[in-house]
Amino acid sequence: MIVFPAIDIKDGRCVRLTCGDFATVEQVADDALETALGFRAAGAEWVHMVDLDGALRGERVNSGIFAEVAAKSGLKVELGGGIRSMEAVEFYLEAGVSRVILGSAALRDPGFARLAISAHGPRIAVGIDAAGGRARASGWTEDGGADYIDLARRMEGLGAETIIFTDISRDGAMSGPNFAQLAALQRAVSCDLIASGGVSSLDDVRGLAAMGLYGAICGRALYRGALSLAEAIELCAGMGRDAAPAGQ
Repeated sequence: MIVFPAIDIKDGRCVRLTCGDFATVEQVADDALETALGFRAAGAEWVHMVDLDGALRGERVNSGIFAEVAAKSGLKVELGGGIRSMEAVEFYLEAGVSRVILGSAALRDPGFARLAISAHGPRIAVGIDAAGGRARASGWTEDGGADYIDLARRMEGLGAETIIFTDISRDGAMSGPNFAQLAALQRAVSCDLIASGGVSSLDDVRGLAAMGLYGAICGRALYRGALSLAEAIELCAGMGRDAAPAGQ
């Protein structure tokens, strides 16, 4: 399982929110590139980034920061937030971002999602952010009118290969992932699944890896020192070796 350390950007700053509430914004690091370089030194290969301003406004806002991290960190960048047009998708892919995430756009404009997936395949992920099993949109501020399982099935039908599932009630709350909803999603679709929200300990990482998930996003726990990125990556690498067939 891939461990994705997270960097969320608002007003040009590295921040974290609690349960998606913008009133709880907390600066957690001084510089995005320096933070990404620290993740790289700990053994990360990917970084998960979110443009929180973009998510609220529905447009590219902090694009220079993401392009700089993609160009200079040595990490593959997975990016979401406000990516709601083919122009935005292609801007970021051409800027060196490895994978872009469609959230509100996939929910509200499946034709656009189909076009983006058809054009760029595995470089497009769909983000499903849910509260009480209901998908949310526009920076998590609006009910998206869909059950998270139904939405995942529709996105798989459009050709999505990767789904990032966030339980908003756990995001930034240090309360552990929603294993039950993740297991239900795993039964419903065959996409690569990335878990987000609540990952706060090595035991959480171990539990997600044991499910056979493609990835897990870690945020506040890293910044607070509750979880060692290096240890999480080493754990997942070891579990992968243990699961390898004889002779591999």
